[in-house]
Amino acid sequence: MDLIKDIKTLEEKVINWRRDLHKIPELGNDLPLTTAYLKKVLDEIGIEYRTDFPNDSSILVTIKGELEGDKCIALRADTDGLPMPEFLDLPFKSTNQNMHACGHDAHAAMMLGTIYALNQMKDKIRGTVKFLLQPGEETGSGAIDMIKGGALEGVDFILALHNGNTTDELDEGKIGVKYGSMMACMDKFTIKVKGKGSHGAYPHMSIDPITTSTHIISAIQDIVSREINAVDTAVISVCMINAGSAFNIIPEEVEIVGTVRAVSKEIRAFIATRIEEIATNMAIAMRAKADYEYHYGPPPVVNNNDIVDFAKQSAINALGEENVQVLQKPILAGEDFAYYLEEKKGAYVFLRNPLYVDGIAYPHHNGKFGLNEKYFINGVKFFVQAVNDYLK
Repeated sequence: MDLIKDIKTLEEKVINWRRDLHKIPELGNDLPLTTAYLKKVLDEIGIEYRTDFPNDSSILVTIKGELEGDKCIALRADTDGLPMPEFLDLPFKSTNQNMHACGHDAHAAMMLGTIYALNQMKDKIRGTVKFLLQPGEETGSGAIDMIKGGALEGVDFILALHNGNTTDELDEGKIGVKYGSMMACMDKFTIKVKGKGSHGAYPHMSIDPITTSTHIISAIQDIVSREINAVDTAVISVCMINAGSAFNIIPEEVEIVGTVRAVSKEIRAFIATRIEEIATNMAIAMRAKADYEYHYGPPPVVNNNDIVDFAKQSAINALGEENVQVLQKPILAGEDFAYYLEEKKGAYVFLRNPLYVDGIAYPHHNGKFGLNEKYFINGVKFFVQAVNDYLK
């Protein structure tokens, strides 16, 4: 049974809100245009909110039910974009050099739709709903600011949803839930290999940081293939190499930058240690020196199984059992929603709604990434149902 009174009107609103947000993607924790737009819509809905967080772009909306009750559920949506151009020629294409290439514009719009719907039925709510509209997910810092600002105070558990082309395991238009580890950590490492420069014609007079770096890069790939159990999940990717200024000069230094993804904290810590050991000792073997830095970003997203049970049943109640799947495999993308899960019980779910362009569903963080708007309402239905099931 649909809880939303006028689904067609709400669906149109959500699509239009998303299109407006898609035009103005902003980065990190500083989202002045996005925040102003969200506040405008919230003012039109007639809902109270607060923004007194460590950054000015975090918004916490609270709906207190008119029926007596002390339970509290939190729902979270992220709002920031990515520093990349958009290559889809949409009527609502980005108006700057950034892009909502991860679907956060739709997350925010679906959350606005949920707020709109629940505000109309607060006379039936027994307890409190908190809505976290959070910047800085892509930088892994926005959740921390909301936690420091007290957004989770009094919360029993928290839910969030990610839409797009998240996993091939999930069928189009359906909600996917996953027990236990769902997403990976989002860590960064930097290795600076320091050698001795020389003319490219006289390599014997150098300590070549480039050849040293190739040995290091090759060796750290063996961590996953030879030191971690094949049934465990981890990735080490070198994504940046900075070195050199001319074709005939062996440089003094090479910078290697990459990411580590693991779905368990134990494997994460093991990889961090092994990269340092390999880089340091390989450099010594090549007569060079390696300086190593490891930045721990958001930890793995590990869902609470009891809350997954709840989310699964709410999704079934909202969309029907045929539109809900239990996922078996984690994905190696990261999410700062993990920080909330270190503070409160919760669950993260997926909605698969890719937009096919020339027959291809492009992945997140691609200039041709798109979303099928007709499934946005499924996300709203899920959230509204979850609140109703908990605060009925």
